[in-house]
Amino acid sequence: MAEKIRPIDVASWSPKTEIGKMVKTGQITSLEQVFDLGKPILEPEIVDALIPNMEVETLSVRSTQRVTDSGKRTQFRVVVVIGDHNGHVGIGVGKSDEMKPALDYAVRNSKKNVISIKKGCGSWECKCSVTHSLVQKTMGKQGSTIVNLKPAPRGLGLAANSIVRKVLSMAGVNDVWSSSQGAGGNIYNTAIATIKALDSLNKLKTPPFETGG
Repeated sequence: MAEKIRPIDVASWSPKTEIGKMVKTGQITSLEQVFDLGKPILEPEIVDALIPNMEVETLSVRSTQRVTDSGKRTQFRVVVVIGDHNGHVGIGVGKSDEMKPALDYAVRNSKKNVISIKKGCGSWECKCSVTHSLVQKTMGKQGSTIVNLKPAPRGLGLAANSIVRKVLSMAGVNDVWSSSQGAGGNIYNTAIATIKALDSLNKLKTPPFETGG
């Protein structure tokens, strides 16, 4: 279940990076402007300041053990997805000896990995002008996991496995055909492969093929 992320108090935020300072002074007012500059988001507060209505959903919680000089040490590994249901989404991983700090680290990490996606209506079965799906089919790969996404007609919903559905829903994509190959049980790889598929649409050099008319 998605939950609201508590935004920071921007007034008390002291940015350390150039991008952060430009956000704080109002020179940058959207994440798209940050992406246009081609610089990474190094401060999670940048996302808090620009998109205060972000939500988070936990994809995976797993305990891991490793042997140290003082004995076995247990850590929690948390994978989360954040998004605003309106074209922005990110995946993050956090590890800690306690559950709450691991979740906090995962959320902070996901903010640094936020991307902006291109939505559209690329299905030949749908002739509406609403950006409810993707502009064209796309594919992402992480490890041995491959996720294929294809535009779908309005009203179909998200025909995908639970992890892909959660990532697409957070991004604000409503209708998609999806198929997966490889280690589909690897939650992290599936989530990252989905993000890579969405992000590849940002690297298109030519306009997508349009149907109808």
